[in-house]
Amino acid sequence: MPRTIRMIIAEQEVVIAAADTTVLDAAQLMKQRKVGAVMVVEAGRLVGIFTERDALFRVVADGREAKHTQLSEVMTRSPQSLHPDKSFGEALHMMHAGGFRHVPVVEDGKPVGMISARDALGPELEDFVYEMLRQEQVDNVLA
Repeated sequence: MPRTIRMIIAEQEVVIAAADTTVLDAAQLMKQRKVGAVMVVEAGRLVGIFTERDALFRVVADGREAKHTQLSEVMTRSPQSLHPDKSFGEALHMMHAGGFRHVPVVEDGKPVGMISARDALGPELEDFVYEMLRQEQVDNVLA
């Protein structure tokens, strides 16, 4: 049975920050929680996402000061998101098609978790490797 996003985020603590949080504070939060992105919220609703890439490309590379730059200035606004009852395969497809590594999970307009490319290091990867090995054996038998 394919994993749903809800299953993957079940034990996850939601990592959020307000839009007026400084990049420095957000980066420290990300380091403390060992995550690559934070969801940016206003009045409990998702308004953006701030990722490691945003820190590198929109802050460091642009010569901005992390302690004086607010997330609202450098976050990705209105990011694509998924409902927790969607399949992990849908999340992987969304990340691949969009060229990003994090997808906020939203239910009733409120952030409830985050799916990342790192989550692919679970049963789906095992299934993929098993299928590749099985196919290689089939190819060897038919050769």
